[in-house]
Amino acid sequence: MTKQEKNEVIEVLKGKFAQYNNFYVTDTESLTVADVSKLRRVCFSKQVEMKVAKNTLIKKALESLDAEKYAAVYDSLHKVTALMFSENPKDPALIISSFRKEKNAERPVLKAAFINGDVFVGDNQLKALTQIKTKNELIGEVIGLLQSPIQRVLGALENKENAKGKVEEAPVAEAAPAAEAAPAAETPAAPEAPAAPEASADAAETPAAE
Repeated sequence: MTKQEKNEVIEVLKGKFAQYNNFYVTDTESLTVADVSKLRRVCFSKQVEMKVAKNTLIKKALESLDAEKYAAVYDSLHKVTALMFSENPKDPALIISSFRKEKNAERPVLKAAFINGDVFVGDNQLKALTQIKTKNELIGEVIGLLQSPIQRVLGALENKENAKGKVEEAPVAEAAPAAEAAPAAETPAAPEAPAAPEASADAAETPAAE
């Protein structure tokens, strides 16, 4: 590879590192040409860009962008290196995990992952990376938390309205007819007292005393 060709590769890599906030550094050593081709196709279907490059050129590209920012990645640049660039931070981890299960193999090996400024080093980080929450997933969880109290209030109001409707639909029990008042017993009229006899006009006059 000429110097010009090396510079071209470095410029391409710089563009990718600047474009993506997430990239994986993997070891594809011992994979066959057919395996590498298949891995590329899987990456393409998941909108993950895969680039194989020499470690020295990868390091130069990173150093020319921000030597300090990517310092933790440099130790992983050894053996055969394939880079995976992705907008979704966990897609490359899912691809690697699925590919290894399908092949029942240990390749590709995760050497490091740069996720939004954080660096995860070592293959033992792969499982954790498959469980990373994406931005959309986190937004969905926040929206769910915000909606939860509102849904509880709406649910309570709906239950209240349903209960009110059932009460209104229930037939009103008719009041029992009031018992008719029993006829009052007639009290017999008391007999009239006989009138006192009038003094007789012809009564004898009492003789006056002499």
